[in-house]
Amino acid sequence: MSPKEKFYKIYGNLPLATRDEIILTINGEGISWKVAKLYIDQNSSISQEILDKLDALKII
Repeated sequence: MSPKEKFYKIYGNLPLATRDEIILTINGEGISWKVAKLYIDQNSSISQEILDKLDALKII
């Protein structure tokens, strides 16, 4: 399973309130589950960095 697939599987099972919590920091900016999903949905340049960090932290 790819990191992107893992992210969507975990995201889909999160309680709604948890999705607003910050899960990592990139360039001094806190990234919540919701913000991460927006970046990943758009395949933005930062999305791969988010997925790599979440994978390295064993969050996904």
